[in-house]
Amino acid sequence: MSAPDRKLRLAAVSFLNARPITYALERGLGRMGERFELTYDLPSRCADRLAHGEVDLALLPTASLATIEGELRVVPGVAVAGKGPVRTVLLVGEVPWEEMEFIGTDSASRTSATLVKLLSHERGLSPGFALTAHETLVDSVQGRRGALMIGDPAFAAAERFPYVYDLGTEWTRWVGLPFVYAVWAGRPGAVEGEAVALLKESLRQGLEHRAEIARGWAENSHLSPEACEAYLTRNIRYQLGAEELSGATAFFTRAHAAGLLPRKPPLRFFDDGRPERPITTVRTAAPLPVPRTGVDHPNKSIDALLTDAAAGQRLGYEDALRLYAEAPTLDLGAAADLRRKSLHGDGVVTYIIDRNVNYTNVCVTRCKFCNFYRPPGRADGYTLPKDVLAQKLKETVDLGGVQILLQGGLNPDLPLAYYEDLFRWMKANFPLAIHGLSPEEIRYIAELENLSLRAVIERLVDAGLDSIPGGGAEILDDEIRERISPLKCSTETWLEVMRQAHALGLRTTGTLVFGFGETPQHIFNHLEHLRALQDETGGFTAYICWPFQAEGTRLKLKDDTTAMRYLRVFALSRLYLDNFPSLQVSWPTMGPEVGQVALRFGGNDFGSAMIEENVVSQAGAVFKLSAQDIERYVREAGFLPRRRNMRYELLPSSQR
Repeated sequence: MSAPDRKLRLAAVSFLNARPITYALERGLGRMGERFELTYDLPSRCADRLAHGEVDLALLPTASLATIEGELRVVPGVAVAGKGPVRTVLLVGEVPWEEMEFIGTDSASRTSATLVKLLSHERGLSPGFALTAHETLVDSVQGRRGALMIGDPAFAAAERFPYVYDLGTEWTRWVGLPFVYAVWAGRPGAVEGEAVALLKESLRQGLEHRAEIARGWAENSHLSPEACEAYLTRNIRYQLGAEELSGATAFFTRAHAAGLLPRKPPLRFFDDGRPERPITTVRTAAPLPVPRTGVDHPNKSIDALLTDAAAGQRLGYEDALRLYAEAPTLDLGAAADLRRKSLHGDGVVTYIIDRNVNYTNVCVTRCKFCNFYRPPGRADGYTLPKDVLAQKLKETVDLGGVQILLQGGLNPDLPLAYYEDLFRWMKANFPLAIHGLSPEEIRYIAELENLSLRAVIERLVDAGLDSIPGGGAEILDDEIRERISPLKCSTETWLEVMRQAHALGLRTTGTLVFGFGETPQHIFNHLEHLRALQDETGGFTAYICWPFQAEGTRLKLKDDTTAMRYLRVFALSRLYLDNFPSLQVSWPTMGPEVGQVALRFGGNDFGSAMIEENVVSQAGAVFKLSAQDIERYVREAGFLPRRRNMRYELLPSSQR
């Protein structure tokens, strides 16, 4: 019997923090009663029931994504998470943490047990850990034996012991990111679009009725209704956005490196049932509406707006335009630097070693700003053969590279099968991640094959694609796109490629190229589109901006592409894109010294020690840096350089 022919079996954790998520499911409101059968259990039991096929979907501990065998998918946008004090994941004891010789871990939750081991490891501690029954855990605390308390019993335990450590606080203090405690997860195909939408709707209704949930819970608890409501509103986050995804990735990475998890699971999502946007290059008379994801404060001063933005408060669109027009450059930089410190307070600046391989220069779009492309039929057009590619890839591995940035033109002679064969060959022969194909290239392949964007991306992922670069965005405003690249995809289609990629678990980057004679409104239209999509999917890892390099191109413009304007746009991007974890400086176009300054204007990543690059260099930029050069510039700027991969996970020293 297929999933739509019967009720979907759901298992959810039985604690208070899950009740907003299950509010409408539990009550069978609307279609919920027809579609779902809900049961409650302890977190570890939810994971076991999903692993054994007893349920279709489980609200399970995050660590289970790494321990359950086989592929899992996650419901997008819904989680039990927290940034800072969570109050229900506590280490308690009669002596300080450093003096505990044993810690009893709750058998009900593997995620919390992994977290306390990881945090102990980070502190340089090595106590023994003993799995203890959930019901008897609190009574096991004695002398130098502490206990990890989770869920509702932690509320009472916090009042019993002299030493109490909130692991949510400890995690955020260490990493600076939220911790994701639980997500809806299931096997691929377990739920479809309508079911995903209903699960999100249940959470929406639950968030609106948190006071009611708190009153009901308090009737059988020692906590007051006010305390329960405060917990649900102040301590628990229910979104699974960019920060939460970054936090989950950091947990998987660090726990795996410490030997506490068997693998780092990819976060892939169920289809949310939204109709896929049509593929279009047409700029219509009614352009894509620009969302408004922030609130403006016209009565606030420039200083007040900068202070708020530096503290992480969301900038409104009109407020950002005021800052662009009126804020002193150094004040913008100082505010962006404060924001950078709040997100990346460890003083680390990351970089990657990769190679930008332009596999073909044949292209049909004839963009006025591109000096690299050749139209089909030109004698100097090329598509690299595998023997040339093999030499480039081997050199990359030998130089410590971890990734290939694979981009090219829109070549009508290269079908989807070409890319599938190429990716599989690369993966079979070289230990390199494939960060490849811009949204424009994917759109063009979909048109050639008469396939949907999602179908093309799925096949590319199956062949080995790991992530997608943000090329082809330029300015996400169709007025500008019509002027500089009339044959390229529309703003809407560029965003839709990224939306579909994020839904399949891919991570991508966002970019901005300015200096085309655009207005500040065009720039913030672009940033608003990126911010809104990041709110929706959380799939962007980083943002990069740079000025247009006009030398040698057919697009003759006189616009401000100076270092000063770059730094202003860069700093405002850091303040406006509050949901983007990382900002990469653009030393290949601006030079390493300006890149150093940009690290004090909000940047936390020095980009790539590119072994090869063709497109920007043919437009006039000539800067080249080795990994040693990058590390020297980063240290001179006052930061600690660390190598990373595309997901911004730090690489162990053995890979240096």
